[in-house]
Amino acid sequence: MPDSNASEKLSLWQAIASKRMLICIFNGISAGMPLFYLYHLVPAWLRTSGVDLKTIGLFSLVGIPYTYKFLWSPIMDRYTPPFLGRRRGWMLITQVAVMLSMMSLALFDPQESIWIVAYVAFAIAFFSASQDVVLDAYRRELLPDDELGLGNSFYMNGYRAAVFIPGGLGLILAGDDIALPWPLIHIIIALFMLIGIVKTLLISEAAKTIDPPKSFQEAVVKPFKEFFARDGIGPALLLLLFLFLYKLGDNMATALSTAFYIDLGFDLAVIGSLVKLINFWAMLIGTFVGGVVIFRMGINRSLWIFGVVQLVSILGFAILSEVGQNHALLAAVIGFEYLGVGLGASALVAFMARATSINFTATQFALLSSIIALPRTFANSITGFLVEGVSAKDGLYYSLLGEIPGLGYTAFFLLCTVCAVPGMILLLWVAPWDDNERHLSA
Repeated sequence: MPDSNASEKLSLWQAIASKRMLICIFNGISAGMPLFYLYHLVPAWLRTSGVDLKTIGLFSLVGIPYTYKFLWSPIMDRYTPPFLGRRRGWMLITQVAVMLSMMSLALFDPQESIWIVAYVAFAIAFFSASQDVVLDAYRRELLPDDELGLGNSFYMNGYRAAVFIPGGLGLILAGDDIALPWPLIHIIIALFMLIGIVKTLLISEAAKTIDPPKSFQEAVVKPFKEFFARDGIGPALLLLLFLFLYKLGDNMATALSTAFYIDLGFDLAVIGSLVKLINFWAMLIGTFVGGVVIFRMGINRSLWIFGVVQLVSILGFAILSEVGQNHALLAAVIGFEYLGVGLGASALVAFMARATSINFTATQFALLSSIIALPRTFANSITGFLVEGVSAKDGLYYSLLGEIPGLGYTAFFLLCTVCAVPGMILLLWVAPWDDNERHLSA
């Protein structure tokens, strides 16, 4: 068992105070750091360097590794590094690689080397996605079944809290009041990956009783065969469709959030400080309320409740687009968005953990989380085109696509709200309100 407490059900407060929850928080911070670096700090760097919105939107494609990580996850299940053990060894390798890749962006100017910047960002995404594979597997092995909801809630709120560093501190350092050079900012933010590295050195392996697959074929074939055979191909495919659609609208809405705030006229320091302050309290509330709701009401009902909050939070962007530069409204939109989306993500990750077999944690969790990453990568890549459209001044884009009218920000956010509805409808089949069992409805 992961530890001595895993075999007995703890009370809510015992579970919250356990070492497992602390590990989940720090693992979440380590996982969220590179993703928010790519999706918050890098877009701000590109936008303030004069890169157009469509190119920034296309930068979502550097996240392709997040959608295909299930292809190399069997390697991380099958092979054990010669140090620290199967999970901790891969943690250390990927975390060091992420930190060094982030530091290397300090060497380039996006105006002169946009393709090199894209290649390095792709490398960061690859190492980050690989870190996610091992962290997801470790968490599934660490948590007993009755703590999956609570532990994944803590993990996701640690994940969301990581935005304070690239999306808060990074933007403050780049703002007018401090105005550090971007190369130094990249190095400073990259060094925060040391949090994850130190944590990896301090913890122990979670599940020494679970042996790695005995062959590469066993590592590759059995996880997929077990997943699709468990409840049948139909329910399995329905589950994958749900995972793709549940956060589609939210992912599209937040793809250009930093550029959106900049276009409204907000200073980088204002954006960074509000993200740091408002998100801190949203994270605390989300951690406590979300974890308690999942622990008390179960994963299925939490998906329904948090899904509604997540959907409504998208409308805040549309309202802000109409009102314009209003600091109070910006704070409200950011706070509600991070509360609603964080809650929804907590329930969704707990749902995925419940849907995996503990014998094939890395590969099956990588498959499920890859499905979630698809809209963040591919749908988000067209968001700049949806907002701005394409005109004759866009050069290459115009020659390839011709003229395309843009929706503008308000209509775009309304479209994102509509895109969030199908995922909620699928809850009727994959997570019925009155059924918190693992079995999927046919």
